[in-house]
Amino acid sequence: MPRWGMFPVLLRESLTKDARPREPEPDLVMDGGEQVDAFVEAGRIDGVMAASYLFNTARITATIHGCGTVVDLGCGPATQLAQVAQFNPDTSFIGVDLSAGMLDNAKAYVKQVGVSNIRFVQDDFSRLSQIPDRSADGVISTLALHHLPTHQHLRECFGQIARILRPGGAVYLVDLGRLKSLKSIIYFAYMNAAHQPHIFSLDYERSLRAAFLREDFEALAREHLAPDVRVYSTFKIPVLHIVKTPDRNLPANVAARLRDAREQLVSKYRGDLDLIRRLIRMGGLEGDPFGRPA
Repeated sequence: MPRWGMFPVLLRESLTKDARPREPEPDLVMDGGEQVDAFVEAGRIDGVMAASYLFNTARITATIHGCGTVVDLGCGPATQLAQVAQFNPDTSFIGVDLSAGMLDNAKAYVKQVGVSNIRFVQDDFSRLSQIPDRSADGVISTLALHHLPTHQHLRECFGQIARILRPGGAVYLVDLGRLKSLKSIIYFAYMNAAHQPHIFSLDYERSLRAAFLREDFEALAREHLAPDVRVYSTFKIPVLHIVKTPDRNLPANVAARLRDAREQLVSKYRGDLDLIRRLIRMGGLEGDPFGRPA
């Protein structure tokens, strides 16, 4: 995330009163070879998404620590899920995605990186027909919920989360927020255009147009999830929303591994990570799995 370039975005978002109408994505399932390959190429662990991956891995780890079985909704090519699984080797993960092409990439990737605590299920994550009642200790999802075609599908997804979770289960759902200004959407969608395939930037633009509102997540969390679930957003510019249960205590060695992973990022991505940490902390989410303030 650039720093100074966000000030015009902050100004636009502050001065614009009404949210844009939601525009569902034209392709509801990413199964085309070119689209899947571009998404996978641009989104692997050492690319422009590195800061986002490590931020979510740290936050997920703090949320689900100690869970036996965790379901990932919309796992895609499993880049994020594989990193989470590496930091949580005692947890069994189930990656759910509707795209056969994405799951083929996911299976190949986890084999390549040597992760063995993930299995995959092809399913609609607003239905979860293959996941039994009360079978999950935790449910996670990273940047997938905006793919749902309608608000009703989002409601059904929250209902399914409540169905499969055991009492006291952990929840971490992070998704894009719907910005008010089209110029703001274009800024975020194409800010890394020089470093990624055009189809990836275009997909990001469509995803931002399709994002739900914070109010949507708050209402559905109250309707379906436990009272301790809260919704947090990045400060002033709600480009990210996080729906989660409270953090659990992390062992010192896990926090140390997260700090080491941060230090291993190239300086630009480390700066991006610290900016995300700062914006979400300023948005009200206290604590930091890295063990020190950004």
